[in-house]
Amino acid sequence: MRVKTLKQTFMIKAEPEQVYTALTNSRQHAAFTGYPARISQRVGGRFTTCGRRNSGVNLVLAPGRTIVAAWTHKDWPKHHYSIVTIRLKKGRKGTRVVFFHTGIPAAAFRWVSQGWEDTYWRPLKKFLRKSQRPKSD
Repeated sequence: MRVKTLKQTFMIKAEPEQVYTALTNSRQHAAFTGYPARISQRVGGRFTTCGRRNSGVNLVLAPGRTIVAAWTHKDWPKHHYSIVTIRLKKGRKGTRVVFFHTGIPAAAFRWVSQGWEDTYWRPLKKFLRKSQRPKSD
C-alpha cells in the first residue's frame, strides 16, 4: 500500500499546556470536536475519538510538549496504523504546533488532511479562544 506523510504547522493563541490538555482530555476533546472521545492519560493507553472513527495507542506523552500516537481510522485497512506526532512550542503569540501524520494510506490522504483542519485545528482554535475570555458575573 502506498502511504503519504502530512505536515501542518500553525499558531494557536493559547499556552502549550492548554493545547495539550484539550487534545488529551476526553471531555475537552469532545467539547471542541463535537464527537465522543475516550482518551487514556498514560503511555501505552488506548484512545478513541470522533465517535470511535479514530482509535489508537499513546506512544509518547510529554505534557505541554509532545504527543505521539499510533493512530488508525475505521475505514482504513484492518491492522494499518499510522503515526501522529504533535509538538508544541511556546511562542510570543501563543503555541506553535508542528504536526506530522506519517503512514496515511495514499487513497485517504486528501480527506484525512482536510479532516485534521475541519475537525481538529479550526474547532480547537475556537474552543481555546472561548476558554480564555473573561467570565462575566
